[in-house]
Amino acid sequence: MTESSRTTSARKRVVVVGSGMAATRLVEELVGRGATTDMDITVLGDEPVAPYNRILLSAVLEGTHRPEALTLRSEEWYAEHDIDLRLGARVLEIERDLKDVMLVDGTIIEYDALVLATGSIPTLPPIRGLVRMDGSLHESVHAFRSLGDCERLVDAVDATNGSGEKVNRRAVVVGGGLLGLQVARALGARGIDTEIVEGGEHLLHQQIGTAAGKILARDLKKLGVAVYTGARAVRLSDATDGPGTGLSGSVKVPDPLPRNPGRVALRLDNGFTLDTDLVVLTAGGRPSTALARGAGLEVKRGIVVDDRLASVTDPDIHAIGDCAQHNGRTTGFVPPAWEQAGVLAAVLCEEPAKYDGHRMVARLRATDLDVAVLGDPEQEVLNGGEVVEMSNPVRGSHRKLVVRDGRIVAGALVGDLNRIGLITQHYDRQTVLGPTEPGDLLLVERSAQPVQLPDDAEICNCAGVTVGAIKACSSFEDAREKTRATTGCGGCASTVRQLLASRSSLTPEGIK
Repeated sequence: MTESSRTTSARKRVVVVGSGMAATRLVEELVGRGATTDMDITVLGDEPVAPYNRILLSAVLEGTHRPEALTLRSEEWYAEHDIDLRLGARVLEIERDLKDVMLVDGTIIEYDALVLATGSIPTLPPIRGLVRMDGSLHESVHAFRSLGDCERLVDAVDATNGSGEKVNRRAVVVGGGLLGLQVARALGARGIDTEIVEGGEHLLHQQIGTAAGKILARDLKKLGVAVYTGARAVRLSDATDGPGTGLSGSVKVPDPLPRNPGRVALRLDNGFTLDTDLVVLTAGGRPSTALARGAGLEVKRGIVVDDRLASVTDPDIHAIGDCAQHNGRTTGFVPPAWEQAGVLAAVLCEEPAKYDGHRMVARLRATDLDVAVLGDPEQEVLNGGEVVEMSNPVRGSHRKLVVRDGRIVAGALVGDLNRIGLITQHYDRQTVLGPTEPGDLLLVERSAQPVQLPDDAEICNCAGVTVGAIKACSSFEDAREKTRATTGCGGCASTVRQLLASRSSLTPEGIK
């Protein structure tokens, strides 16, 4: 190990491994508490770019956002607050006895408190031919996890031949989860003929039920995205000569698109083959725990932490976000990660704070698709919750609430989300509802006037921002800066603009 001089300082040395959304939120919380006056904070990010909003990568793919618009905090912001941000800094190992971390270039950084915010890493599905002999992905295959992944996929989508025609005109997205749907819609918006392959019985099978999954598949079909469920991709190979084969229900059909000489064939386990130019992997992911395991910390699915978000093995090491496991649960969503960041900031500042779990709220960010999930509906049904459900396939909506002892404990809504703010408010506050109220929440159709919410109603679940906090802001950018609303999944952006417009002469479209 490279030698390093040991220093003694009255200032607390906090080292954060990771520069994603959880890590950025933690740093913001520490700055907001004035912690930099007596802390030396170092942030180690292994990507070469400033921290950015990973949820909005599909918006970059779609072309509605520029990459720089995803930046959460600039390098200048870190410098202004005396925070040592190191980009392209990959940690090789943690030395708990010496209380330091070593980077791959041999640099050693000492800590008093270490925070692991390493997120999650994608796992490759078991598809033969996906990986070349040298360990690299097949040139037609794209992961979709980082900004670099996104930019490479954008380049592939925009690639043209000598005649100016697109080289890649068809894509298959492997995975029908939230990310897969976002990517599929983004590719479709760029003129790519897109198909989704999902091994589960229906789309979003971990979040919604069968009826809602069927309506979602129907909505996607109307938008030009074909959906194949109950089938897994098993082999990738060069496409054979002659017409390709696609899947329409259970019938092979001729390939309607001109053949790309570089097209590949993706074989499914039901015997059908999909010819495609691009394969995008969005299925599978697991907490990034290699550093923690190497340091001898207790790791199950994630890094096991207590109510102070400290490792149960070492109280000077903490974990937040996707890599952390609290009370046997890991999370892959922004709201609980940001909640953990706020609690840990208080802990590091020696304030009384405990993390008591999370109530998850997830929104699908995809053009012309509206999905919201509260908690774990399927599990809550198994736990004895009563179901209040309304489905309207003609309208393309399905709404389901799971109620126990008069309280909403979970829910899943596909289609009209006009009342999601009010439903979320009851869910977060655990309001005891009357016998008819859950049904009334679902039966209300879209009206000409938006639902009026009280100032203490939460409209940004990611950042925990209320209506009143937004109304106190002078502009959309002011709201983003002061409250961090719209910087998570972005699903509250239209509501924020409506609230700001309600106190000015501008229309929501005029709020920038």
